[in-house]
Amino acid sequence: MSADIFLQIDLPALLLAALAALACALPGNFLVLRKQAMMGDALSHVVLPGLVVAFLFVGQIDPLAMMLGAAGACLLAVALIRLFQRSSLIDSGAAMGIVFTAMFALGLLLLESRIGSRVHLDAKHALYGALELTYWPAPLTLETLPPQIKTLAALNIALLIMLIAFFKELRISSFDPEFSAVTGLKTAWISAGLMLFVALTAVACFESVGSILVIALFVCPAATARMLCDDLRQQVLISALCAVLSAVLGYGLASILPRLLGFEHSLSAAGMIALSAGGLQLAAMVFAPRYGALRSS
Repeated sequence: MSADIFLQIDLPALLLAALAALACALPGNFLVLRKQAMMGDALSHVVLPGLVVAFLFVGQIDPLAMMLGAAGACLLAVALIRLFQRSSLIDSGAAMGIVFTAMFALGLLLLESRIGSRVHLDAKHALYGALELTYWPAPLTLETLPPQIKTLAALNIALLIMLIAFFKELRISSFDPEFSAVTGLKTAWISAGLMLFVALTAVACFESVGSILVIALFVCPAATARMLCDDLRQQVLISALCAVLSAVLGYGLASILPRLLGFEHSLSAAGMIALSAGGLQLAAMVFAPRYGALRSS
């Protein structure tokens, strides 16, 4: 592999994968602690009808319009899930399943019936993203840096600011929501703010890495870190390291492993990154010193 190919194709794809993994892992810690991991699953599916509706309104793939459409779909999904959860007749998990399945199916229906093959927006793109299509025409120059990388970099900065500013509130409301309510914390506003950032993360990552990888990265790095420590600050840091490691390891395996085995084509980068994240979690579940299945008694 020449240096030019690496800098123009592989480096931006690696940066994009690492930034997406980090953006998902940071709020994913609190989704796991709140037993709301399926919320990330739901939001990563429901962006599709928002993308399709935005395209139907503007008639082209406009980044701002697509972002607004997907964000609106995420907010609608959160509202519908909360509405169903308030009903004593429907379990919270069932409410999430109903909403994200129905909205994803609606998105596919609109995609096939109203758009068809007019644009490069299909079910495969929605599921697996387009990491391999990332291209940096003039490497190491900020002006030509792919816009998806700039968006995810800005999102990670916003997530870090949010975590630093509201870490205490997020920690208390995640571990003991009753106590946080008694002490006067606005738990509903804290939860709404967290869901807003989860929705923004799902929207920002969807186009590049697809819904399957977004689901894996919301859950696996945080769950892996949870098996390795009891301190929340350490958990957030470890989850970030696991997320970036999953991105680098998965992308490397997707591009290099097939060649080592004698195959001509590479594997899906998003799929291998998801597999790497799951592999790290499985290793933690088995070998973690305190909570692993093979821990010393």
